[in-house]
Amino acid sequence: LGRGAGVYRDMSANPWSGEVELVIDGTPHTLKLTLGALAALEAELGTDSLMALVNRFETGGFAARDVLALLQAGLRGAGHAAEAARLAQAEIAGGPLGAAQAAMRLLVRAFALPEGGAGGAGMATSWVCLPTWSCR
Repeated sequence: LGRGAGVYRDMSANPWSGEVELVIDGTPHTLKLTLGALAALEAELGTDSLMALVNRFETGGFAARDVLALLQAGLRGAGHAAEAARLAQAEIAGGPLGAAQAAMRLLVRAFALPEGGAGGAGMATSWVCLPTWSCR
């Protein structure tokens, strides 16, 4: 995780496989929540279930530690080394809001097909999205 500014984009990530792209210190990184990453995340955050974590994001009751833990889990799930201390000091494209949106996208893509997927044309993924945020 080097230094530099970046802009959020999601151009090379594959939403069908649950991937999200986030620019960290000027370098695009693909993030993905695997089953193992989700299990570790549950344990790390001390949640009773993943739905409890989803509920935090749905209601806006999430904390910065939730965002960092989700991003770290996504980096690990995609095969990147992800040290919490380095990630906490990194420049994330879009700042704290960009980080929170990327964390939310990870949850959405882990549990829902992209819009227009096999669930039918126009299948919404908004069950995790806050109405004011774009999470597609």
